[in-house]
Formats: sequence, C-alpha cells, structure tokens
Amino acid sequence: MNNVILIGRLTADPELRFLPESGRAVTKFSLAVDKGLSREKRMELEQKGIPTADFPRIVVWGRQAENCATYLTKGRMVAIQGRIQTGSYENSQGQRVYTTDVVANNVQFLEWGDNNNNQQGQNTNTNKNTNTGAPGGGIETEGFQPIDDDDIPF
Repeated sequence: MNNVILIGRLTADPELRFLPESGRAVTKFSLAVDKGLSREKRMELEQKGIPTADFPRIVVWGRQAENCATYLTKGRMVAIQGRIQTGSYENSQGQRVYTTDVVANNVQFLEWGDNNNNQQGQNTNTNKNTNTGAPGGGIETEGFQPIDDDDIPF
C-alpha cells in the first residue's frame, strides 16, 4: 500500500510547467509539514538550529496542476492525498542523485483567498469523471440548480 496524507503550508509559490511532447501540465511545490512536537521539544530543537518540520516535494499533474499554480501561493495551507514516488538521475557531475516525491492525487485547499478571510474546504479533486477544474468543489454542476433543504421530504 502506498498512500500518503499530508497537511502543511507551501514554502514557495508553485512552479507550473508544461511537458513539451504532450503539453500536459505539471506543478511542483514543497510543503512545511509540522512534526507535531511538544512546545518544550520544539524550542529545544529550534535553539540548536534543528528543523521542526519536514519539507516533502509535491508533484501535481493535469488540470489540478494548473489550479494549484493559479490559486495557491507561499504560506497557504493545503491537504495532500497521494503516493510516494522514488527515482534517480545522473547530475552534471556524473553523480547519481536519488529523489523522493509525493505525487498528489487530490489537493484540498484549506485556506482560500485573503489570508484574513479564509474559506475552509476548497477542493480540487482529480477524479476524471467529476473534475471541472473549478475551485471550490471540482464537481460538474452545469445544468443543476441548488435547492432549498426545506423542500427535501426526508
């Protein structure tokens, strides 16, 4: 089983690129994910210059990648559901470099808009049958109208 769920804040603005062969969008960013330390332990480690968070690299593909690049900025809190992917490449000095990334299947925006006026639960779901790329739900709603809960008979 390879399933990862992370909640953290972006350490920088997302970087959007398009693959030359296919034009498919890919966005990369990293998250600061708190290690959940006690206050005393956190202060002790900070005084020693030891990080109290992990910084995994996140990779997002397709329409969701475009949404992340458009709507996310440094400092925004997001939830990521995805999988770990490892790889390697040879750098310009001929050395083998090993990589570990989290490939996101689902990115949920936990903060939206002005940081002083957050709206919770904004979601860009990658389910191909429902994703419209619209922020705030990702479910195709064209042709449907909201109904009043008082009209529901149960």
